Amino acid sequence: MTGSEDIAIRAARVDDAEGYRACIDRVARARIFVGITEAYPLEEVRAFVADMVARDLPIYVAVTRNAKLIGWCDIGMPKPRPERPGFAHVGYLGMGIDADYRGRGIGEKLLRAAVDHARRIGMERIELQVFPSNAAARALYQKLGFEVEGLKRRVRKLDGRYDDLIQMALLIGAAAG
Repeated sequence: MTGSEDIAIRAARVDDAEGYRACIDRVARARIFVGITEAYPLEEVRAFVADMVARDLPIYVAVTRNAKLIGWCDIGMPKPRPERPGFAHVGYLGMGIDADYRGRGIGEKLLRAAVDHARRIGMERIELQVFPSNAAARALYQKLGFEVEGLKRRVRKLDGRYDDLIQMALLIGAAAG
């Protein structure tokens, strides 16, 4: 493959769970882009994907012509609870791209699709956390309007090294005005 034109961006389906998990696992095992160091068990991932699809929450995947899932972007929301009515408008973003496919605009396409979906279903705030060392991700989030809201210091200690987390958010819909 030579470019992003060979990649399809589409809403995830329940039967994508195995490929979705495998992609998350490849990104997580790098130990630098996401907070986990390996993917969750397949049954948990299947349940997550099924719940996201059933609730019409944004979950998008990037798939090669050969049907390999090489990236994802999801914006999850906790299930509504009567004890927390004031937070039902907030989504939490997670995304990743396989190493061989970075720098081709795939992440931007995934993120735009997920944010457009979030806007369509009435989500008003999308939050994320990113490691300061992930300059490419930070630049993408800022390009799409996410703003830095704060810094969590020494929040992760992995391999004897501390990492901070930058808290970012995008206000959309009613919250943007």
